[in-house]
Amino acid sequence: MQSTNYKPMDIFGNALLDYQKGEYIEDIMTFSSMDEEDIIPVPYLFRTYDEMPQIEKKALQLCKGNVLDIGCGAGSHSLYLQNKGLSVTALDSSIGAIETCSLRGVRSTKNCSILDFKNQKFDTLLLVMNGIGIVGKLEFLKVYLDHFKTLLNRNGQILLDSSDIIYMFDSDEDRGYWIPDSKSYYGDVEFIMEYKREKSYPFSWLYLDFNTLQNAAYDSELRCELVSEGNHYDYLARLTIN
Repeated sequence: MQSTNYKPMDIFGNALLDYQKGEYIEDIMTFSSMDEEDIIPVPYLFRTYDEMPQIEKKALQLCKGNVLDIGCGAGSHSLYLQNKGLSVTALDSSIGAIETCSLRGVRSTKNCSILDFKNQKFDTLLLVMNGIGIVGKLEFLKVYLDHFKTLLNRNGQILLDSSDIIYMFDSDEDRGYWIPDSKSYYGDVEFIMEYKREKSYPFSWLYLDFNTLQNAAYDSELRCELVSEGNHYDYLARLTIN
């Protein structure tokens, strides 16, 4: 059964809307340039605070003031912050994601790319579930960080999590990693998503190790603090204007 608001090529948003409307019958398949096939369980995108990993909980605890939830997805983080009494705007480039957020009760939403979002200021920019992946490739990171600065109030913060995917490469006895010769950063990954036999166009998604983030932040005149680390090469960082 196809949702009545089905959006061509909005793979992620279509899956969210189906679940929200009680039409969930399958999950999202992903295929990556790392020769990995995986599944994104759609119900997981609607999880409650208690079901979230510790890094996400920590990020939500640190949110303050007026919050912009970048890449909000189904709006689970926005809803939690809204229910805590914070002013939060949920932003996503997916039409279906924003429709889902509205149906779930998120009061303030914006359907656009973050680079097209301007002329507003926030105390917290929130990018969780490897939200910094929207950068696509490392070469574009400075463009995004510099834009993020224009959206921050004085004493504002950027909270983001990511993973160092170095563990996915073969290692030797000295714990060195064999990374194939390439002009690109090893965390630049290409993906295709599939849902209900419809495939997305290939898109880039960035996985960022903390040292590289720290260097990029310095280049954009941002302070970068390691807040916490997870159990599998993941971490939470906080960036503030230097």
